[in-house]
Amino acid sequence: MHTHCCTHTAVADPVTAPAASHVQVLVVVEGVNDVEFLRRISRIVHAANATLPDLGALELEGRLIFLPVGGSDMAVWSRRLAPLALREFHLADRDVPPLTEEHQAAVEEVNRRPGCIAALTGKRHTENYVHAQAIFQARGLHVEFGSDHDLPELVARRTYELLGGQHHWDDIPSRKRRQMKHRAKRWLNTDAVDAMTTDLLAAQDPDGDVCSWLEAIHWLMDS
Repeated sequence: MHTHCCTHTAVADPVTAPAASHVQVLVVVEGVNDVEFLRRISRIVHAANATLPDLGALELEGRLIFLPVGGSDMAVWSRRLAPLALREFHLADRDVPPLTEEHQAAVEEVNRRPGCIAALTGKRHTENYVHAQAIFQARGLHVEFGSDHDLPELVARRTYELLGGQHHWDDIPSRKRRQMKHRAKRWLNTDAVDAMTTDLLAAQDPDGDVCSWLEAIHWLMDS
């Protein structure tokens, strides 16, 4: 029995094992929409500045792994990956209080660990870094918003109204509103990001948050 177990565990997956052997950085985010945002915006930025990484390309090369962990679990994941002894970059949405304080505490915990960097978005969510012009190009939708607005809800509500919704937004069942908001969040982080340019990013992100995240990941890759 002992020999059988040893033989079984020695058989490596021929596809995943080689890729896992040269992973350099884990990029820990809250959800799949954050992954989509980072893949797409980094490709756009990299095309204009090759010193900043194209995260999707690094992922395909097996040098980087995205790990969406869920917003409520950010504190739990601040140390959970330590046994892997890999470099880590964590990005948490600033969101709104009390989540802001919880996410900030998780960020500080990660930054205390060697070989790890964490950041809190300067805006509420990643989609708040998408310029209104890109949103219009993606869906023909005019929407005004600021750094603290719940953009997916604004977009979902505006879309519903333009389609001739017969009920007041607040009277729609909450489950239905969540579904519409989820669809809006999805295309904001995909189609709308694809319509972004470096000029639009510079206008929407004057503090350079996005480039600072990419610079941090680049540093982790090279360190």
